[in-house]
Amino acid sequence: MANKTLKVKLVKSPHGRLPKHRACVVGLGLRRVGSVRELEDTPAVRGMVAKVAYLLEVENGGDPA
Repeated sequence: MANKTLKVKLVKSPHGRLPKHRACVVGLGLRRVGSVRELEDTPAVRGMVAKVAYLLEVENGGDPA
C-alpha cells in the first residue's frame, strides 16, 4: 500500500525569519527558493508545513491507487 505524499515548494526566502521557522524549512529538506520536495504525509510534516505555510506552495503528491 502506497503512502500519501505532499509536494512542497519553497516560494519565499527564509532569510530574516524566525530561527524556528528557518529550522522547519531545513527540516523539510528545502534548500533554496524554487526547490521542491515530495514528502510523506505525516502529522509531523503537516505541522512543519503549517508553521511556514506563508513561505511555501503545497499540493497533494501522487494519488495512491
